[in-house]
Amino acid sequence: MRNLEEFFLEPACGLNLEKSEKERKKGCSKPQPGSASGGCAFDGAQITLLPIADAVHIVHGPIACAGNSWDNRGTRSSISDYYRMGFTTDMKAMDVIHGGERKLYNAIIEAVKKYNPPAVFVYQTCVPAMIGDDIVSVCKRASEELGLPVIPVESPGFVGSKNLGNKLAGDALFKYVIGTKEPEYTTPYDINLLGEYNIAGELWQVIPLFRELGIRVLACITGDANFYSVATAHRAKVNMVVCSKALLSLARKMEEKYGIPYFEGSFYGIKNTSDALRNIAKLLGDQELIEKTERLIAQKEEETRRKLEPYIEKLRGKRVLINTGGVKSWSMVSQVQELGMVVVGTSSKKSTKEDKERMLSLLGDEGKLIDDPNPKELVKLFRELKVDVLMAGGRSKFVAIKEGIPFLDTNQERIKPYAGYDGMIILAQELVRTIYSPVFELYKEAPPWQY
Repeated sequence: MRNLEEFFLEPACGLNLEKSEKERKKGCSKPQPGSASGGCAFDGAQITLLPIADAVHIVHGPIACAGNSWDNRGTRSSISDYYRMGFTTDMKAMDVIHGGERKLYNAIIEAVKKYNPPAVFVYQTCVPAMIGDDIVSVCKRASEELGLPVIPVESPGFVGSKNLGNKLAGDALFKYVIGTKEPEYTTPYDINLLGEYNIAGELWQVIPLFRELGIRVLACITGDANFYSVATAHRAKVNMVVCSKALLSLARKMEEKYGIPYFEGSFYGIKNTSDALRNIAKLLGDQELIEKTERLIAQKEEETRRKLEPYIEKLRGKRVLINTGGVKSWSMVSQVQELGMVVVGTSSKKSTKEDKERMLSLLGDEGKLIDDPNPKELVKLFRELKVDVLMAGGRSKFVAIKEGIPFLDTNQERIKPYAGYDGMIILAQELVRTIYSPVFELYKEAPPWQY
């Protein structure tokens, strides 16, 4: 396992640059016992790489690490179904005793012969890491024999959180994939999106905007991606890091090696989407494109606000609690505020320090940051803050149902896309449909036997 120190000393992080030299040497917060709760490094690495849909993804470890593979996440692909399939070495007790390297090697050979993928990703999990399985050597040997890339992803769960796993996955792409192939052609308007995983098809909400501007997404890392497109990502002119600090290190390394400028942005909300388009046009440096972008933004903003009017009338003043964790906690705050809603609190459990500062600036004096959104704490907040709707992942759904609070799934399992201008309309529709569902009025009524 590589030295993890470099992943906590990210020079591109604005927060890190503001520290004193002594503080900077300490780096970011190191993993603490329990930091993998709610998402380990392996989980984060697989989340990042699994959307490369035409590759085979083999989990080297006990079968439980593979989870419920089919549709385990809401990522969508127009390319292949391999990302939905569960490939695992299914390590058992005897493999722990004798080592699992041969089993891994045989699994790689079998998967390639049966599915003929362009590449194989191999994920190190806790058990083989603890017994010393050398997946780098196994992958190198298999790659030489098969004549295709076999990429080791050194991300055992115990090394840290899901966020760290995202960084380790980005490092694997930079080291083994990006720059290994050349695109058939390039254009002056080629860009990459880093950290966009096409959850519920959200990438497909923004691609039409780029097409109208004549901008080509050379590689989306990694939503709706194929291996070839990611391998050619070094020929893009601009990188946009979508909502996430996790792949900031990848953007910085690509700038250093390939000279690709980058910025961080979001497609959640009208303002964020418009700002993202402006920044891309500005970095591409074409005055005609900049003017064209402003015309498109004006048109789309006017259309979207007109369509949102009837929904905003129903949503204005409604009190929402957001419990999503990570970057969605701040990006969705600004999104629902544009709908006239009041965000009374948001989860900060999986957020970086910079994410928390963003949330506080958006929430103002009345909003709360929730460090430990456990069921007991959520019930307390529902009652104290007079919450009208909970926006969260599926694990919080039953707490809301028991309290009679409308619930909208905004996590990775969701089936509705909320990105871009069209996503704002879909989110508004879903919130109105959820909050005004007649089932909650029925819930508040006394049961028939009490009349």
